[in-house]
Amino acid sequence: MALATLTSKGQVTIPKQIRELLKLHTGDKIEIIVTEKREAIIRPISKKVDEIFCKLHNPDRKAVTLEAIDGAIRNRMQDKFK
Repeated sequence: MALATLTSKGQVTIPKQIRELLKLHTGDKIEIIVTEKREAIIRPISKKVDEIFCKLHNPDRKAVTLEAIDGAIRNRMQDKFK
């Protein structure tokens, strides 16, 4: 169990151990979900398309199918949360 302290400004520093387990880095976005039991679930969220648009452009690269892209994303998310 990792503990964090709430500052007077409402800020919390996520302990290093938790950041490493969630593979969080500076600038990453997280989602905080509050359950009916008043528990908080913290999980990383994916980047939006606008944030990465054209960063992967390679004119020599062969086009990839949507099914292949979905499969790659699914595999990456499974690896990230193992």
